[in-house]
Amino acid sequence: METDRILLRPWLKSDAEALFKYASDPEVGPRAGWPPHKSVEESLEIIRTVFNDATNTWAIVLKETGEPIGAMGYGPSCQCNLPAREGEPLIGYWVGRPYWNQGICTEALQIMIAHIRQTTEIKSLISGHFIDNPASGRVMEKCGFVPTGETVVDPSQGRDTPIRVLRLEI
Repeated sequence: METDRILLRPWLKSDAEALFKYASDPEVGPRAGWPPHKSVEESLEIIRTVFNDATNTWAIVLKETGEPIGAMGYGPSCQCNLPAREGEPLIGYWVGRPYWNQGICTEALQIMIAHIRQTTEIKSLISGHFIDNPASGRVMEKCGFVPTGETVVDPSQGRDTPIRVLRLEI
């Protein structure tokens, strides 16, 4: 899956250093609900475990450099408090701070949604963003997600900040 400037591809073990470069930033992970990575070895373990499903988890690669700069994916709703419907996947994404506010997450989410529409029978997607990260909500809304009107707090995501819930009917 690709656009003129990005490519979504499976994560490779050789991506561990690039992943660590961006995922160790204390401003990146907590906005998405996970702690900053502490070592290249931890990033490699994330690639082996969390990012190991090439059918629904991808590296966001900047075509100009060939470097992974973030992640995009969907899967079973997490153990968080989002009010997912039966079988409704949760989507998630992030990019490194140097790439914020450049439309990269919007591009990546658009091509992932097109892929889901073309290759699955999924009827809807759910996601959410911390209230103090409205840029993430704007990405979702640009891609057709609609606020459900629900707000949840999920301390298991590492913060007590409310999460605004959005859904996309496919």
